Amino acid sequence: MRQMLILSGKGGTGKTTIASAFIKLSAVEAYADCDVDAPNLHLVTGWESQPGRSDYFGLPKAEIDSESCDECDLCRQNCRFEAIAAKPQYQVDPFACEGCGVCEYICPTGAVSLKPAAAGDLMLYSDQKNVFSTARLRMGSGTSGKLVSEVKNQMKSAAAHAELAIIDGSPGIGCPVIASMSGVDLVLVVAEPSLSGISDMERILNTAAVFGTKTAVCINKYDINIENTKKIEQFCIDRGQPFVGRIPFDQAAVSAINNGRTIVDVNCISGTAVKAVYHKTMALLDTADASV
Repeated sequence: MRQMLILSGKGGTGKTTIASAFIKLSAVEAYADCDVDAPNLHLVTGWESQPGRSDYFGLPKAEIDSESCDECDLCRQNCRFEAIAAKPQYQVDPFACEGCGVCEYICPTGAVSLKPAAAGDLMLYSDQKNVFSTARLRMGSGTSGKLVSEVKNQMKSAAAHAELAIIDGSPGIGCPVIASMSGVDLVLVVAEPSLSGISDMERILNTAAVFGTKTAVCINKYDINIENTKKIEQFCIDRGQPFVGRIPFDQAAVSAINNGRTIVDVNCISGTAVKAVYHKTMALLDTADASV
């Protein structure tokens, strides 16, 4: 299975808008939303049936058995996360607990134990042809990188026959992005022509370079700042970075997304532009495959 990942250095660049367009244009049989902190690809991919759902267990959480606790206060004193309160009885704040196990180790009566804690919800949508894998991290939970890996694993298991998968990643360069990037054949970076957009684009390209992952760049809403658009294009030329096109700001795109449609479902200038970006990106993916 070839994997194409669509990323952006910051939120709001239109990454999911472009990912949904690519999914529609390619008629791909497998795709995933790895933005587990705020997944929204399902809103424009037409899934309405109840998905298969399972709990994802991340780091364990401490629990205190009040009957065994002799209130020695060692657990509270040694918790670096200040997750233990003494009143009205000794108890653990699950949102503050990091599951480090110090309290369990230091408790003289064995009143503290680490229990599995559900950190997120894995969801798998499927029908006779398509597989869509996603997840939602629960409030206050960590280990988002591990949850992203589970999203990709369940997609690959459920769609082992698929030749191509398109993955909508999360913004930034943190653990979810690194987990999303693992094993993919090409990363399309969606850049925004703003100062922060340029800076974040450079960071994500540098991150991909560390892992030896092939990348391409497109600019969304390029006409909101032509000068910065030219800076991005010149950056790509100077770096030898593949550049696959511009997409204009388009009010029709906003309306389409708000109505649960992709920008290639309607006749609009952004939809026309993204088709050109798609064909150039797919050609680059084929080139990347041939060089392996």
